[in-house]
Amino acid sequence: MHIFVAEDEKTIRRELTILLENAMYQVTAPENFENIPDWITEASPDLILLDVNLPGMSGFDICTSLRQRENTCPVIFLTSRTDSMDELNGMLRGGDDYITKPYQAPILLARIAAVLKRTRGNTEKTSYSYENVRLDLLKCTISCDEKEVELTKNEMKILHLLFMHAGNYVARQDLIESLWDNQIFIDDNTLSVHVTRIREKLRELGRDNFIQTKRGMGYRI
Repeated sequence: MHIFVAEDEKTIRRELTILLENAMYQVTAPENFENIPDWITEASPDLILLDVNLPGMSGFDICTSLRQRENTCPVIFLTSRTDSMDELNGMLRGGDDYITKPYQAPILLARIAAVLKRTRGNTEKTSYSYENVRLDLLKCTISCDEKEVELTKNEMKILHLLFMHAGNYVARQDLIESLWDNQIFIDDNTLSVHVTRIREKLRELGRDNFIQTKRGMGYRI
């Protein structure tokens, strides 16, 4: 699961990143806060940890902007502001939870897990975006800028797993086992053929090196 952390205090941002990564979450934690709603939309996370007192737009305004864009990604406000009216404001702006600092790590992780469990059924992704490349699971296509190409079912399943772990290597065996779990029976050689065909389609979109290979590690985008 991918969590976007919008926190301007460097020490807290680093603590959160380490805590979440140790809990096996993928983390995006930017150091600047210009165009945060656009950044969040591009990152397409599963949950957002959002400080209220950010430079530029406040966390409340960021949440409002996301909801106006019909972005339903769950938002947890994480802030030192303890006024009950601030908490009410956060909920009215579209937040899913409100946690005050200083927080206790086990409780924070439990609240994150609870929000994800409560909202995941209503926010199951049908599209992913990474580095301006978009995977649409409903249309079974991949696109970049104004270009779009169709995918086979197997190609879509492979790309889906890579997008879910964007930035990290996915082992070849994990890809094969994931396909087998979906009743798609392929071996190592067939996987290589599929990845080659996916790369050819990405080349049509002008993204030759979008999929990287590392011996002993697997593939990543």
